[in-house]
Amino acid sequence: MIYNQMHPSRSILFELILLLPFIVILLSYIVAAVLSSHCHTRWPLYRTVFWALGVLCAASTIVGPIANHALMDFGVHMLGHLLLGMLAPLLMALAAPMTLIMRTLDVGSARCLSRVLRSRPVSILSNPIITSFVNIGGLWVLYSTDLYMAMTHNILLHLIVHIHVFVAGYLFTISLIYIDPTPHRLSFVYRAIVLLISLAAHSILSKYIYAHPPAGVPISQAEEGGMLMYYGGDAIEVVVISILCFQWFKATRPKEPLAINP
Repeated sequence: MIYNQMHPSRSILFELILLLPFIVILLSYIVAAVLSSHCHTRWPLYRTVFWALGVLCAASTIVGPIANHALMDFGVHMLGHLLLGMLAPLLMALAAPMTLIMRTLDVGSARCLSRVLRSRPVSILSNPIITSFVNIGGLWVLYSTDLYMAMTHNILLHLIVHIHVFVAGYLFTISLIYIDPTPHRLSFVYRAIVLLISLAAHSILSKYIYAHPPAGVPISQAEEGGMLMYYGGDAIEVVVISILCFQWFKATRPKEPLAINP
């Protein structure tokens, strides 16, 4: 395949360079968790586990067997999409990184960061309509135009697309389920409606890929990738829906026990 021809086997040094940012991100979180636990209450271990798993999912799409096979097999590429654009963002959102950063920074720096989070640009970037458009819209552009073929010819474009898939997926996730403190909170109804529309667009795209393979992708691989995107995406989306519904239930349940007349 053209993809394989354009990305010859990568050296160990190149793989280590690609892996370095993930190591830095993982270690930074662990160091921050240790410092936070030392200065405040103990940082929950499960959040560190979520972060480590999220980084592992994201890293596996850049280096290692999945990343290498994705260069030759569209089905494996789609597995990478699920790991990088959906599962890794969800796991890393559950790790509450912004809360950890706020606990780790000194008071002055934390206040500066808080002002940035309350700013107008952040309110726009965190709106589910915007994040959904960037996330799902970006995938439609990738798989329904020549961008996928162009990505297979250019390693720099390949990395840019991967970064976009992760960042868009992460922003989309944190705009729907509030794990970290969120200055620009929107109603559950609004977020639920946007989530349902986004899920529909994602499902339609998977069927489109099944019926209309991206340029250069064999029909059998497109069908495999489309089904994986449809069913794999549904599995992760169920978790997001469950979290949103649970948060909704907690926010609206009666605060006082109902009086029972004798």
